[in-house]
Amino acid sequence: MGRNRNISPWWGIAIPVVVIIVWEVCAVAINNSFILPRLGQIIPVLFHPFEDQIGCGSLAENAVISLKRVLTGFFLAVAIAVPLGMLMGRYQPVFVLFNPFFQLLRPVPPLAWMPLAIAWLQIGAGSMIFIIFLGAFFPLLLATLDGVRGVRNTWCEVAESLGATKFEMFTTVVLPGAMPVIWNGCRIAFGIAWMCVVAAEMLPGTSEGLGFLIMYAYNLGQIQIIVAGMVIIGIIGIGVDCIFRAVDKTYLSWRALER
Repeated sequence: MGRNRNISPWWGIAIPVVVIIVWEVCAVAINNSFILPRLGQIIPVLFHPFEDQIGCGSLAENAVISLKRVLTGFFLAVAIAVPLGMLMGRYQPVFVLFNPFFQLLRPVPPLAWMPLAIAWLQIGAGSMIFIIFLGAFFPLLLATLDGVRGVRNTWCEVAESLGATKFEMFTTVVLPGAMPVIWNGCRIAFGIAWMCVVAAEMLPGTSEGLGFLIMYAYNLGQIQIIVAGMVIIGIIGIGVDCIFRAVDKTYLSWRALER
């Protein structure tokens, strides 16, 4: 572990640089932009994120649309999964009532719900937000459940001895004690939600978003736009994950001391 601390963080860019070099070498060797476009074709698209692409809007516009959808579905999942997970974690009858139902639905991939989502909500943002919600809901529910059950009983006993009501117990003891695990669940859930929105936007009937732009670019043989869209998806994912990690390090660092 001591030797590992001496490794420069710059080593983290070694593999991406190698991948870029190998990509360019293979693209030159293949000499077919439909199979593997060169960096000279991809970079101009990335460097002009506000320029319209094949009549479907810019990368930035479509990224904003996708991000709005995923944030809507994600926050809906947070609003339902966290309170329900806290109740299931604290009260055994609630757990017994809901757990079999959720265990039955949890293995079903979110995109498998798409036909029903379209039938119930029609093609459009509503059905996509529903799929995003499902993708984020179960990781959040499980994380909240585990976090609540990991709260020390002594903390709750002390709060009860001081006359805390049940609501105060939840807000001042259970929720703060479970927050590190819940926050990690949010981080995982957002990643899944981000993947779900891009996949949902590739389905027929969609007219905007990064997923739609990628699929439309494929139909026109514009592979450089596909790769640029994938890079933007990765950049946004990394950016949001860094925010989650920064909040965890800044506001939830007490967890390390508690251990």
